[in-house]
Amino acid sequence: MARIGIMGGTFNPIHTGHLMLAEWAREGAELDEVWFIPTGTTYMKASLESASAAAGMPGRERLHMACLAVEDNPAFHCLDLEVQREGRTYTYETLEQLKERYPGDEFFFITGADCLFSIENWRYPQRIFQCCTLIAAVRGEYTLPRMEEKKRELEMSLGRVILLPFPAVDISSTEIRRRIRQGRSVRYLVPDRVLDYIKEKGFYREESI
Repeated sequence: MARIGIMGGTFNPIHTGHLMLAEWAREGAELDEVWFIPTGTTYMKASLESASAAAGMPGRERLHMACLAVEDNPAFHCLDLEVQREGRTYTYETLEQLKERYPGDEFFFITGADCLFSIENWRYPQRIFQCCTLIAAVRGEYTLPRMEEKKRELEMSLGRVILLPFPAVDISSTEIRRRIRQGRSVRYLVPDRVLDYIKEKGFYREESI
């Protein structure tokens, strides 16, 4: 049985903060691998950022950048499940698909602290927890005692939660896109291979992306 971490997100673009969280989760939860799954058309966010991530930047390009970012880590892999799926993307569907394909493996859904306090509002949260253990990064505006209290609450009603200590890494895809539009450097914010591809394709130069 393999222990597999799942990293979902728009990854528009993927950045070093994503990779750091995946590596800390791999080590902290003793995972064998971490699979990155860029979203297709997500239902979770209605913001301009999400709309551009799902529509303004094709899924195949976000997937390609994720693949470039992880290609030098043998424990990291990319899957196109959500990019290939038609219609809206739901986490429970992806996890159930993975459990069906790999029934002998154990899955861990890696996310930020905010997810711990919002996952009950996701589509069919009970089905998410039936497929995986949630790994939530301890960081940002949420204190450890508050997260521990929420962990106990979720474990009583839904399923298992692991709290992962993680440093405050203030990197966001929104800020990266903004800096590129302004002609400013994003070196060290994204992997070199991803930066080279962004430059080659001229991504994020237009305000609409």
